[in-house]
Amino acid sequence: MGTEQLKELKHLKQENERLRRAVSDLTLDKLILKEVARGNF
Repeated sequence: MGTEQLKELKHLKQENERLRRAVSDLTLDKLILKEVARGNF
């Protein structure tokens, strides 16, 4: 692999981790809102 490919791979891994955290946060928000809608708070 060339230097540019390694830089791109590192960037993609960081972006992937950021997106995973965002999805995790949104999933948690959705679960909380479902509980509130049911009156379980």
